[in-house]
Amino acid sequence: MAHWKATWRASQEWSEWKGTKWERSEKRLTVPPRFQKELQVHLSRSSSIDSNDNLNTSIAETHTVASGPSAAHVNEVQSRIKEILSKCSSGVWVSKMPQIYREMYWEELSTAVLRQLENWPHVCTVEKVHRGDQMDGLLYPAKKIPPIAKSDTEQEKAPENVTSSKVDPLLKPNIETRPGSLSSDFKQKVVNILLKYSSGLWANALPKLYQDTYQVKFPEDVLNNLELLSDVCVVDYVSEVPRKAILYAKPQRRIDENLNVTEKVQRHDDVKASAEQQCEESKDQYPENITVPPLIIPSEGSVSVMVLELKNTNEVLIRYVGNNYSSAQEQMEDDMKAYYSQNSTASLAQSLSVGQLVAIHAEEDAWLRARIISLEDNRIKVCYVDHGFSEFVESNSVYKLQKQFNSLPFQAAKCKLAGLEVFCDDPVLVKTVESQTCSKILAVEILEKSDIPLLILYDTSGEDDININAICLKALYDKSLALHLQVDALYTNVRVTSVFSDGSLYCQVPSKGLSRLSEILQKLEDYFHYKQTSDFNVSLPFCGKICLFPSKGKWARVEIRIIHTRRALDVQFMDTGTVATVKVSELREIPPQFLREVIAIPPQAIKCCLADLPPNTGMWTPDAVLWLRDTVMNCPEFSMKVVKQDDSKGIAHVYLFAPENFPDMDHSVNRQIKNADLWKHQKDVFLSVTPSGTSSTKVTSDAVSAQQLTSGKLEKSVSDSAREPSSAVSTIDMPPPLPLSKTGELMDVYVSVACHPGHFIVQPWKELHNLEALMEEMILYYSRAEEKPVNIEKNKLYAAKIENQWYRVIIKGILRNGFLSVYELDYGKHEFVSIEKVQPLMDTFRKLPFQAITAQLAGVKSQQWSEEASIVFRNLVEKKPLVAQIQAVNESTNSWDRKIVTFLVDTSLPDTDIWIHDFVSQSLVEFSKDD
Repeated sequence: MAHWKATWRASQEWSEWKGTKWERSEKRLTVPPRFQKELQVHLSRSSSIDSNDNLNTSIAETHTVASGPSAAHVNEVQSRIKEILSKCSSGVWVSKMPQIYREMYWEELSTAVLRQLENWPHVCTVEKVHRGDQMDGLLYPAKKIPPIAKSDTEQEKAPENVTSSKVDPLLKPNIETRPGSLSSDFKQKVVNILLKYSSGLWANALPKLYQDTYQVKFPEDVLNNLELLSDVCVVDYVSEVPRKAILYAKPQRRIDENLNVTEKVQRHDDVKASAEQQCEESKDQYPENITVPPLIIPSEGSVSVMVLELKNTNEVLIRYVGNNYSSAQEQMEDDMKAYYSQNSTASLAQSLSVGQLVAIHAEEDAWLRARIISLEDNRIKVCYVDHGFSEFVESNSVYKLQKQFNSLPFQAAKCKLAGLEVFCDDPVLVKTVESQTCSKILAVEILEKSDIPLLILYDTSGEDDININAICLKALYDKSLALHLQVDALYTNVRVTSVFSDGSLYCQVPSKGLSRLSEILQKLEDYFHYKQTSDFNVSLPFCGKICLFPSKGKWARVEIRIIHTRRALDVQFMDTGTVATVKVSELREIPPQFLREVIAIPPQAIKCCLADLPPNTGMWTPDAVLWLRDTVMNCPEFSMKVVKQDDSKGIAHVYLFAPENFPDMDHSVNRQIKNADLWKHQKDVFLSVTPSGTSSTKVTSDAVSAQQLTSGKLEKSVSDSAREPSSAVSTIDMPPPLPLSKTGELMDVYVSVACHPGHFIVQPWKELHNLEALMEEMILYYSRAEEKPVNIEKNKLYAAKIENQWYRVIIKGILRNGFLSVYELDYGKHEFVSIEKVQPLMDTFRKLPFQAITAQLAGVKSQQWSEEASIVFRNLVEKKPLVAQIQAVNESTNSWDRKIVTFLVDTSLPDTDIWIHDFVSQSLVEFSKDD
């Protein structure tokens, strides 16, 4: 676990540094005019700091290699490895080094070099680590002797290696550091950070946390001598690498004692103020003595955010919207305004220091919490901890922050946008995200909870929800590879790739983009030929993610559209338009070195519809769709004429021609399908049904097929239905009944539906995983299976697609408008579904007992339940796991018709169990009093 945390930190450092190195010069950020100057100063400082990050070089670097590549080449490779490690001080996995090296220098790193790393102690330190069943290694910068341990001779040599005048003063190490020379204020700040990490904090993660928290650079030389902190924290070294240690906060009493010792040392060092005075000043200056609680990421209900600032997509500054977040902040700021404007005892802050929390009297008479981040020439720069922006303020607007305003966590928080991590600093991407999120409250899907959570943002202000992450990724498309159809233009060698039930279709037109796509997919094919593709399994699928899927022996680009379960999801093939349900295990990540190339190519499938057909002709019938599908999918290529481009819907109206008929309009596919007898719709008819006892293998005039019902062709002979595939008729009539607990015994259940105490549905808790597995298998099977004509009969079992899921249902009624009334046998719901969404229930899906159990609450009198009582009961039990104690079972011939009478108990509270019937009874008494 420790090595995993270290690697995670290392990958963060690498990602941030890599983006900065390549894209910083192009980054643009829209900020208010009064902040632009400060932004430029910040960026110029960052650039100067980066340019001086690694000035130290080793004398041992000039060693030669006896054989193999030239000494000059080896020295260059060593120098590059040292450069990488200097930016990833938390360590890099040996197995990941070739990838990082390739991305940075556009050259391959030889495996022979990897084997030599252990023999290059002047370049790096190698620590061998077990990863599962395999041995790997962590690379760290070459070991350095802590300054306090240097001999006189070494100190005399030091100037030969480092020219101090060239080192940035902000980064120049303090080689005079002694154990007693760190201030108590600095140590207290370190302690405040460590107290938030009860399970320990990696030492190399401390500088960034310190700088993020206090807006002050952490003295790097402290990491080379962690014993300087040993009086306030426990230092647990986990390897020979000096910085490879975990820090734990000591008990508070011992910390205070050690800080007092530090004060005594400072008195002996001729510090002018006494230790007692300094301690008092520290308490006055730093409200950090009152710990501000950390911000808790929302975990329940819908989550909304507002984007405050955007540096890159890996560091998006947001504020959560809700009662415990933005509303609580607004209330606190109202309370601050009332306090400071009415309380004459409120005083200006004295003895200001960087890192101090203060209250600012801002514009428009607002009072805001802020932290001082710089004091330059009597100018005070503050960062507003709840709003995320910074500005200079006058000293007469800076007040002491009272303790009652420290109970609310700082509201400005960072997040990362999923799917955009690799391109986080791309200026086009950043600008697009900024334009999509500006001045909007956005819905959020939280994929990973961490210090910087991974999010998907959604704009729900319009008719359709917009996945902002997915939309912004399209900003990276290479526009020169996009195909723009021209009205009245003629295209040849067109391939129709998919046809949908509304008559729309997707086409591929020969283009520069299609040729480029073929090239990159061939590169991927060659790459995976020598790789274990399982190494690229998708571990975190989410809507809008682009990945690879093996199709017809080749790799295809797909975008995830709907996630059904942990194993099954819907994808759309970006270059054919086809929508399919696939297993998560079949998807593959795009290898990093190909990611930008793959993303840059716009989708090569163009959505079209046949001109001069529906809506003028009427709605598409199944017969018309099947005719079109057979006609265009069995022909390798067509010619196409564009007659209209509907940009609002992203669809082109076209005429399609077989090659031999081009350009004869009378022989176009449009005219052929229009003239065919495929568009007649039968008026609504009343359909009688067979009794429930009739065998499903018996075909009578009362049993109607789905094709007959939807197309209106009732004149088809009965023998047509009799020739249905044998798989449509089940050999297993019913699954076994669900076993129940004995009367009086306890049973864990989940309440899926609750109407009122007299009628609700429970499912056995221990069988939910089996039901979930069944649902996944049904999704995968029916999404790929060819649609079969279905013989519809009342009181018979079928599979029905309802809201993108497939359910086991029984037909309760056949309606006049082509819809069916069905009952979900595993969830206890009644639904209406189009007959087109019904398929035979296969034998393999008839083995698990039906999971829905109809129930009535014991302990209360049966009555006509009021709306108020029903709502109270529903809120108590629906969608919750409870414990049932069955009192009686009313058996029935059909398992879905049996009913139980049961007590329900909520055991979620730690100290008490809630018997639902007692609560309902009490509520009834209260309602009667109100009446």
